[in-house]
Amino acid sequence: MDLSDLTVFCTVVEAGGVTRAAERLHRVQSNITTRIRKLEQDLGVDLFEREGRQLVLTADGERLLGYARQLLGLAAAARDDLAGQRLAGRFRLGSMENTAATRLPLPLSRFHRDYPEVELELSTGPSLPMCQRVLRGEVDAALVAEPVGGGLDPRLDSRVIGVEELVLVTALDHPPVRDARDVAQDTLLAFQPGCGYRQRLEDWFASAGRLPQRQVELSSYHAMLGCAAAGMGVALVPEKLLDQYAGQAALARHRLPLATARAPTLLVWKRSQPRAVIARFAEYLLEDETAPS
Repeated sequence: MDLSDLTVFCTVVEAGGVTRAAERLHRVQSNITTRIRKLEQDLGVDLFEREGRQLVLTADGERLLGYARQLLGLAAAARDDLAGQRLAGRFRLGSMENTAATRLPLPLSRFHRDYPEVELELSTGPSLPMCQRVLRGEVDAALVAEPVGGGLDPRLDSRVIGVEELVLVTALDHPPVRDARDVAQDTLLAFQPGCGYRQRLEDWFASAGRLPQRQVELSSYHAMLGCAAAGMGVALVPEKLLDQYAGQAALARHRLPLATARAPTLLVWKRSQPRAVIARFAEYLLEDETAPS
């Protein structure tokens, strides 16, 4: 068993099968299959079992996955430390959808230009699931919004890279909103539980002694804003994203108290596995945040 075997194993798990793992690693499928069989022979256990056309981890495979991610993370940290200023290898970044759309393009472009040997992989999702993915070793770092569930896990380290200004959006003909009691609809439009902005909106309603009757969970801001414009409910969204939305003329935006409206964005990573590439990428994010617009 060596690190390359563990890389193949983890990629099969993360990609959801041999075919996609082969595409991601730029290898033929037979090579991936051979490496998995060799790893199973070396360890003397079955790592996967087939359910129809799908590969599913066995109990032994689940146990190995945790060790494999930890070993690969330590190897990446060692390479970073010994390489000094030369950054290379895979950097898996998680992000909230709105951050990926509005704040990442420029710093990502500059980072890729300056460090072409870093292979960047970007995935999106709500804040709490992203933090859990960092802890499981599925991503190296993630951009998330406070609050994160009941608080940031002590196994994570973090750095504030900016503050998002949030606004409440409703249909254009909705009366002005001063507090939650002024909201006409009892429906919240939001991402799944674990989204920091959803938690802020729920806490804002709770502070006025009001609990919305319905939550409609959506998978994109485009759908969320379209539903708000149609009068289906209310949503809390980043104003920077709203400014870029083509249909913003059909929406009314309402200012909320600063405690709700100002949401710090954090870059988080596993405290036990710091990497030079994370620290350097944080600098690019901060440079972009402080650059004159």
